[in-house]
Amino acid sequence: MTAILGFAIIFITVLLILKKIMNPLPAFIIVPVLCAVIGGYGETISDIIVKGIYIVAPIGVMFIFATLFFGVILTAGTLKPYMNFFIRAAGRNPIKICVGLGLLTFLVHTSGSGAVTYMLLIPPMISIFDMLGMRRITLTTIIGLSAGLQNTQPWGATAQRCMAAFQIGINDLWIPLVVPLGVGMCCIVCIDGFLGWQEKRRIPVNKIIFNAKKEKENPYGAYERPGNVMMNSFLVVATLEGLVSGYLSSVAVFMIAFSVALLINYPNLEDQKFIISHYAKNALTMSGVVFATGVLVGILNETGMITAMAYAIATIIPESMGIHLPLIMGIASVPASLIFDPSSFYFGVLPVLAEVGNLNGVDTMSIVRAAFLGQMNMGFSFSPLTGSTFVLMGLSGVSLADHQKHTLPWAFLVTLIMLSTAVFTGSINL
Repeated sequence: MTAILGFAIIFITVLLILKKIMNPLPAFIIVPVLCAVIGGYGETISDIIVKGIYIVAPIGVMFIFATLFFGVILTAGTLKPYMNFFIRAAGRNPIKICVGLGLLTFLVHTSGSGAVTYMLLIPPMISIFDMLGMRRITLTTIIGLSAGLQNTQPWGATAQRCMAAFQIGINDLWIPLVVPLGVGMCCIVCIDGFLGWQEKRRIPVNKIIFNAKKEKENPYGAYERPGNVMMNSFLVVATLEGLVSGYLSSVAVFMIAFSVALLINYPNLEDQKFIISHYAKNALTMSGVVFATGVLVGILNETGMITAMAYAIATIIPESMGIHLPLIMGIASVPASLIFDPSSFYFGVLPVLAEVGNLNGVDTMSIVRAAFLGQMNMGFSFSPLTGSTFVLMGLSGVSLADHQKHTLPWAFLVTLIMLSTAVFTGSINL
C-alpha cells in the first residue's frame, strides 16, 4: 500500500504538471498531502511537512538572494563591456561569431536564469545573424548548448534540486564533475566552430557584409553603473570562490554578496527598492516551488514511500540491468528532459532509481552524477517543460520542433563525452 501511494504521488503530480492542469507549486503540495492522508498519516502530516521544508529551506532562501544578486550585477551593466568585446572580436567571420557567442553565453548564464540569458543575448545577436545571412537555428543551438552546460553550476536550479533531494553538497555532486564539465565545454566550443564553418561555407562571400545598427535604447539605462564594472566583476569572482571553497554555506555567500552589490551600485534607498521589487517576482516564484517540493520530499521520505517504491521496482528489474544504472541514466538523461521537469525528476524519479541501484550494490552518487549531466542541464534549452524554452523560441522565431531536431543530437553527443570522461576520471563508477 505504501509503495502504491508513492507511485500514485509521482504519477499524478507529473501528469498534472505535464498536462498543464496544475502549476507545480500547488501540485507538489496537494497531491502528496492527499495521498498521505489516505495512507493514514493524517495525524502526523504537519510534522512531516515541517521536516520536509526544513530540508529544502536553505535552498529556497539561497534562490531568493542568488536571483537578487545576479539581478543587481546584470542591471548595473557589468557584463556589457564583455559582450561588446566579444562582438568586436568576432567581426564579420561566422566562425568567430559562433565561437564568440558560445563563450558569451557561458559568461552570461552564470546568472542561472535561462530567460535572462536569452533576453540579453538574442536581440543584439539576431540582427548580426540576419545581416550576415546566418541561420537562426544555428543561433539557438549555440546558445542552447552553452546555457545547458552552464546550467550545471552549483547555484543553478537543477544542482540545487539534486542536492536538496539527496541532502548532499557541492563537494559531493559538482566538484567531482569539474573535469568532465571542462571537457564538455571544450567540445561545445569545437561544435560552435564547426557550426560557424558550416555557415561560412553556406553563405556566398559577397553576402558577408556587416552593417552595424544603432543599439536600442536600454529602458533601464539609468540604473547602469559603468564605473563599477571592475568592482562588480571582482565581487562575482569572489562569490564564486566562496561557493566552491565551502568555507561558507551557499545561503550565507549570496546573502552577503547581494547586500554588498546592492550597496555598492545603488546607495540610494529608492533605487534599492526598485531593484529588489524588479527581481522579487522571479525570486519568490522559484523559491516557492522549492519550498513546495519540501512537502513532497518530506512525505516521500518520512512515510517510507521511497524505500517501499524502490523495493517494488527492485523486484521487477533484472539484476543485470540494475548494476548498470549509472550508464543507463547517463544515456537517458538528455531524452528524459523531454518527459520530466527538474522537480519531478530530481525529487520523485531519481531517488527511486538511486535506491534501486543501492539495493544492487551500485554507488548512489554515480547514478546521481550520471543523471545530472543531462537531465535539465544539457537537455535544458529544448525541454517543453520549462518556460524559458519558449522565451528562446519567441525571441528567435525558431520553432521548438526545429530547435529540438538541430540541438538534441549535439547535446546528446556532449553528454556522452562527459559521461565517458567521468568514468575515466573515476567520478562515475559503472
